[in-house]
Amino acid sequence: MSTAFAADRVVGANATLDIEPGARSAALGSATLAVEGDYLGLGTNAYQLTQAKYMWASFSHTAYYEDTKYDYASMVIPLPKNQGIGVSFSRFGADDIPYIREGDPLPDGSDYNTLSIADWVFSVAWGRRIIDRLDLGLVFHVLYRDMDQSGWGFRGDASARYQIKDDFYVAGLLKGWTSSATSWESGEFEYSSPEFYLALSYSLPVQYLYGKFNFYWQSAGFFHREARDLDFETDTNGKRIWENPLDWLSGGRGGVEFAFDFGLKLRAGLSSFTTFKSVTAGAGLTIAKFLVVDYAFESHPVFSPVHRVSVSFSPYLFGHKPREEGHLSKTAAAKKLVTEEEVPAEDFVEERVQEPVAPQVEPVVETVAPVDSVVPAADVPLVNPGVNEPKTSTEPTTLTVPQTPVQAPVTPASTTPIIETDDEILE
Repeated sequence: MSTAFAADRVVGANATLDIEPGARSAALGSATLAVEGDYLGLGTNAYQLTQAKYMWASFSHTAYYEDTKYDYASMVIPLPKNQGIGVSFSRFGADDIPYIREGDPLPDGSDYNTLSIADWVFSVAWGRRIIDRLDLGLVFHVLYRDMDQSGWGFRGDASARYQIKDDFYVAGLLKGWTSSATSWESGEFEYSSPEFYLALSYSLPVQYLYGKFNFYWQSAGFFHREARDLDFETDTNGKRIWENPLDWLSGGRGGVEFAFDFGLKLRAGLSSFTTFKSVTAGAGLTIAKFLVVDYAFESHPVFSPVHRVSVSFSPYLFGHKPREEGHLSKTAAAKKLVTEEEVPAEDFVEERVQEPVAPQVEPVVETVAPVDSVVPAADVPLVNPGVNEPKTSTEPTTLTVPQTPVQAPVTPASTTPIIETDDEILE
């Protein structure tokens, strides 16, 4: 079997899969694992699909040195029950490369034959909330390489994020849990062992600046020191965490972002804490909720700087206002659970309505005065209608004497129950 099939353990098999496509994460030192809401980073943090509310289409373009270009496109589709799916397609390569076939004479002028080399990658990602505060994401990559000889590559990654507090998260990435393997048409087979990364993110609202600070950090690899040797020549030590924790921490990357409430975001970061020549910067702008434009500048201690631009667009938000339903954060979901009723929100008005009470009329009771209280007729003048002169009589007279009305028990008027508003329920 060894003669028919050669398997070589290498460093960085399918390294094209590790290129940072999104301008937002690139401006934050490529601490992609910690950044949520950058759907161009699905290859690293597929867990963010659990927070997707709307369909998003994202595109990015990067021009590297020597006319090498990297183009990336992705689409996110939300699904019920706090889950979502994403697909992406990318091409990394160079075109119009002049070459001369072996044995051919040198051409006159610039009449060279040209060729193209490229890596084509297709990825499928899925994310779901497993339990409260815990999100899980899986992504599978298929790579086709078109060079002097063609080849196929494959890798599977798994990421997870746990909410420690409302604005504090910890995330982990097991890269290449299926192993990162490449098969060439020559029959050679290459693979790289799995690697694990850790990331932290924290948000700090600043009301008097009308926005909030977002802090991101991503560690170096846990298992292999060569994972750091790939980044910069200054990472010569690359001790693992159990060998030298401080040296391992210095191999990480991170960034800070200030997000204004009106949609502007300013960013800065370091792609490696071992050198300030790896500084990154950028900005982003959200336009009318449905369009996000990001830019990133990345310096390098050896190569020339890189400029990266990405655009994200939501077809639903283009023609509709943001809706309340969807995958909410724990705090928003708790608030929605408390206030959710069958009665529409506009009907929750606090008022006390009393039923109208009929006016009470004092009853007049006619009573016959007792004999002792009969007034002699001589003392009582009687008026006969139609006769102008008074008329006297000697007979006893019955008088109508008003009596004090009897106070009958009054039943209190029934009132409708108090309807409480959403805010009072929350209090």
